[in-house]
Amino acid sequence: MWQANCRRMHNIAEWISGSVMGGCVGRNRMDGQGGTAQNTARTRKRGGRNEPLKKESPKWKSEYPMTEGQLRSKRDEFWDTSPAFDGRKEIWDALRAAALAVEVNDLELAQAIVDGACITLPHGSLTESYDELGNRYQLPAYTLAPPLNLIKECTNESEASDKPEKQVPPPPAKQEFQLKVRLSSGKDLRLTATMADSISQLKKQLEVQEDIDATHQRWFFSGKLLTDKTRLQDTKIQKDFIVQVIVNPNPPVIAT
Repeated sequence: MWQANCRRMHNIAEWISGSVMGGCVGRNRMDGQGGTAQNTARTRKRGGRNEPLKKESPKWKSEYPMTEGQLRSKRDEFWDTSPAFDGRKEIWDALRAAALAVEVNDLELAQAIVDGACITLPHGSLTESYDELGNRYQLPAYTLAPPLNLIKECTNESEASDKPEKQVPPPPAKQEFQLKVRLSSGKDLRLTATMADSISQLKKQLEVQEDIDATHQRWFFSGKLLTDKTRLQDTKIQKDFIVQVIVNPNPPVIAT
């Protein structure tokens, strides 16, 4: 954004030096020594005093956070419509070039543009100025400095890489608990389980622990049959609940 401003500033400055500045200097030479009273009258008409341009930039805060692109669009809109206000277009162009010079800290160039265009600064700031005809020009703060809450945009990959990467927290460790199981024979026992375990895994654990074939087991909870792919976290089973296991030693053979 600032490189583009620099290019634009120098282009405008070259145009100003060939037109506005030349016209102002030419008039001063034609006036000669006899034009002192006229120049004094003009100064009074333009605000009574003329101070050199100060280094201080206006401090301001936007109503909402603004990106560099939004600020650039807002400025372009102002400068494109400023000739429709009171004043002369060549003076608006000179003020635009001076504002760009101030923003890149080239105060010497900005002062030269202001002096060459015969612009008077009553307070040493571009926020209020007058031309030699007494026309008043006012610049909003956003044309002279970015807001305090400006959002900077990443222009290349290096800037993005400088930002620390967000560390993804490790997945939580599986918490084991003792699952209560009641067999159809009336025997109660406990299995070590986690909420991520499937019914198929628990059937195999019960097979190892009680020597009950997994194909002979049918698991029920709250009156519902639990399929092999069902996980405990899907059933809302808690560690104090009891799961019913029906053991069928001779399961029916399903013909294929």
